Amino acid sequence: MSTTTMKRPRTAAPGAAGGGKLSFAGVLRSEFIKFFSLPSTLILVMATFVAMTGIAALGTWGVGASLEAMASEPEMAAQMGDMNVLAASLPVSGLMVAQLIIGALAVMVMSSEFATGSARSTFVATPTRQPVFWAKTLMVTIVSALVALASILSAFLVTKPIADNYNLPLDFASEAFGRNLWFGVLYVVMVSLIGLALGAMLRNSAGGIVVLAALFFVLPITVDGLSGMVEWLADAARFLPDHAGTALMQIPGAEGALETWAAGLVVGAWIAIPLAAAAMLLQRRDI
Repeated sequence: MSTTTMKRPRTAAPGAAGGGKLSFAGVLRSEFIKFFSLPSTLILVMATFVAMTGIAALGTWGVGASLEAMASEPEMAAQMGDMNVLAASLPVSGLMVAQLIIGALAVMVMSSEFATGSARSTFVATPTRQPVFWAKTLMVTIVSALVALASILSAFLVTKPIADNYNLPLDFASEAFGRNLWFGVLYVVMVSLIGLALGAMLRNSAGGIVVLAALFFVLPITVDGLSGMVEWLADAARFLPDHAGTALMQIPGAEGALETWAAGLVVGAWIAIPLAAAAMLLQRRDI
C-alpha cells in the first residue's frame, strides 16, 4: 500500500523578496542611506553651496564697483534700475550655475539605478516600484530645498558686508529679498524634480543632464533670441520653467512677467507633469 505525502506550502521568509511588509518610511530611509553613502553626492552638494556663495560674492563686488565707477554719471547708474530690487537679487545671482549642478545630481539619483544594475535588486525588494520613485522624489525635494536655503543664506552673509561697503541697500527683512529667498528655494526644487523625472524616463545620466541643460539654458536663449522676429514666442517664453521660476522671484508687476499666481501654476505644472509621466513609464517598462 502506497502512501502519499502531502507537502505543506512554503511561506516566504520574512526578509525574502515579496515577503513581509516594507513600509514607505523604510524605503525612504534606504534611499537616504544610498544617497549619502556616495562621495560624489557630497562633492556635488558642496559644489552647489560654493558656487552659489562664490558667484554671489563676485556679483556683489562687480555691481558695487560698477556703481562706484559711475558715481559721476548718475544717468548711467539709473539705468541699472531700482537699487533695492537689484541688491536683493545679488545673493541668488549664483542660482543659474548652481541649478545645473543640483539638477545633474537629481538626474543621477534615478539614472544610476539603471546604469549600475541596482534597479533589479531595488525593485525585487519593492515590486510595485512606486514607493521607490516617490521616496526618491521626497528625498530630492528635501535635500535640494535644504541645500538651496543654506546656500542662499550663506550667500547673504557673505554679500552683506560687500554690499554695505558700496552702500547697496541689502536688507534681510525686505520683501524683495524674501521673495528671492523662498521662491529661489522653490526654483531649485523645481529643477531638481525635473532632473529626477528625466533620469527615470531616459535611464541615462548623460542624456538626462543634456536635456536638462537644454531646457534651462539652450531653449530660453534660443526663444529669447527669436522672440524679436516671431511675436508669439515672447508670450510663449513666459511659460518656460526658468522664466516662470524667475517671475516668482520678481516684485509683482514686472514688465512682461506672469502674475505670481500664474507663475506658481506654471511651476507646479512643470513639476507635476514630468513626475507623473516618469512614474507611469517606470511602472510600465521592463527593468
